[in-house]
Amino acid sequence: MDGILYLCATPIGNLSDMSPRIRECLESVDLIAAEDTRNSIKLLNHFDIHTPMTSYHEYNKIDKAMSLIATLREGKNIALITDAGTPAISDPGEDLVRMCAEAGITVTSLPGPCACITALTLSGLNTRRFVFEGFIPRDKKERAQVLKSLENETRTMIVYEAPHHLKGMLDDLAKSLNGGENRKIALCRELTKKFEEIDRTTIRAAITKYETEEPRGEYVLVIEGRDAGEIRAEEEARWEEISVTEHVKMYEDKGMDRKEAMKAAAKDRGVGKRDIYAALEKESGKDSVNEQG
Repeated sequence: MDGILYLCATPIGNLSDMSPRIRECLESVDLIAAEDTRNSIKLLNHFDIHTPMTSYHEYNKIDKAMSLIATLREGKNIALITDAGTPAISDPGEDLVRMCAEAGITVTSLPGPCACITALTLSGLNTRRFVFEGFIPRDKKERAQVLKSLENETRTMIVYEAPHHLKGMLDDLAKSLNGGENRKIALCRELTKKFEEIDRTTIRAAITKYETEEPRGEYVLVIEGRDAGEIRAEEEARWEEISVTEHVKMYEDKGMDRKEAMKAAAKDRGVGKRDIYAALEKESGKDSVNEQG
């Protein structure tokens, strides 16, 4: 019978956040797979846990995952931990979970601390809809693509950033997001620790702050999404710049039939299809418009 992979969330700062269930799991499994064994040994020593440990990180994640799966096939149980927080969130653990799922091996999660959710709840921003981006890629092309996709994002955005990259990240957000400089942002650092700091400000004010202050500690950035009403107003203004005939033709040129093109134009303009039909009649003459439904 196969063993079980346990995803164990560990404290993101305050060791008192270690749950009794996770402590018991780490004591009882056959092996602990840790992102950084040098870091995790401090945690295990603190709780007097002596379970054997092996490394599992970004640079060995595929080969090591195969080795761990072989161990699970032997009926041994494994706990996966990251340096801090929940495994598989912005973490190579996601690959191990996927490979276990494909192999039919049971995976279960023991929930606990998670930096992105902790920061979101402290941000004072909208928590109903949000998008987690983790660390934005450093590669210029990939980074530009990700930032472009967030340009008009209406959901609250959550981003991780290292202190030595924070200033560049703030500059990129100001340039990439529509109305970026004026967006509200919560800069969360030292979460759950003695000197926890939540700076609720704007991107422009944050840029100004760090012109004279050096960022310290790992940051979770919680960024206000764009106002959906503003986007709608811009779109409506854009459509007013072209005629209804041109608008419908734009969709017909993309392969839509007249009925679907009229429907799409009506949706863009926030009007009914009959209004589009009437406008087409007015612009090009009744005889030239053949309403299809």
